[in-house]
Parts: sequence; C-alpha cells; structure tokens
Amino acid sequence: MRGASRVHALGELRGPRELPLFVYLTAFSAAVPLLMRMPLPRLAAVVTRPPRRRRVSPATAERLAVLVEIAPRVAGPVVRTGCLTRGVTLFWFLRRSGMDVELRFGLDPTDASQPTGVDGHCWVTVAGEPFLEKVDPRPRFTEVFRIPVAVA
Repeated sequence: MRGASRVHALGELRGPRELPLFVYLTAFSAAVPLLMRMPLPRLAAVVTRPPRRRRVSPATAERLAVLVEIAPRVAGPVVRTGCLTRGVTLFWFLRRSGMDVELRFGLDPTDASQPTGVDGHCWVTVAGEPFLEKVDPRPRFTEVFRIPVAVA
C-alpha cells in the first residue's frame, strides 16, 4: 500500500516540467539532517551563499511549500518530516527564487510534554512575519538564532 501512496503523491506534480525541481528539492531535503549537524553559524554561511546561477524557476512560494510537503511522502524515510526539513528546505529554495526570507530557530523551555522539558521549532519569515505557518510560533517559541544572522 505504501507504493500506491507514493505514486499518488507523485501525481500531485504539475506535469513533467516540475519533475526536475521536485527531484532537486527532494535531494536537498534528504540532506537536511546532515546540514543540521553543522554549528548554526557554519550552516548560516552555507545556506546564505548566493547562487551561482538561478537554479530554481520563479515558481510561486506556495507551490514550493507544496513540493516540500510532498517530498517526505514520496521519499520517506530518507526525507524526514518536521520543521527542520521544511524550514531549511523552504529557506534554501525561496532564497534561490529571489525572495528575501529568514530562517528562525526558537525554544519553548516550558514544554512539559517533552522529556527534556524543552521544545524547539524553526520557521521561515518574510518581512518579519511567519510564512505559511498554521499557528504563529512567536508567542510560544523564544527566538534564539536566525539566518541570515542579524547584524548588530
């Protein structure tokens, strides 16, 4: 049954022209756990490098978000679900499509549902506002780091 759901998820692509972008996005998403092993300042340096050439078509931001959601359904468990994969991947691709975005990381030190008592979240912002988040994370999560790094 899992194979059928993967084929169904692939059916959500908008034709063969979208397939190369989806493959690139899926490969990048699979690499996010490796990227997240870097110290955050090093990660910031890697993901904020300007592209050598525009490798992402100027697809709408919402469509990129849909592709990010499809990737784990097609390539899971290699592509993980969760805010890190979603946030880092969206940040990478939205920057390459010309959007001025930030990736923010926050902590909620009062989350008793977590074994450590701390929960974290990352999200993308456009003009300082959370982008495509179901619930605004700012009231719950205290920002601890942002990419690009804010200049004092």
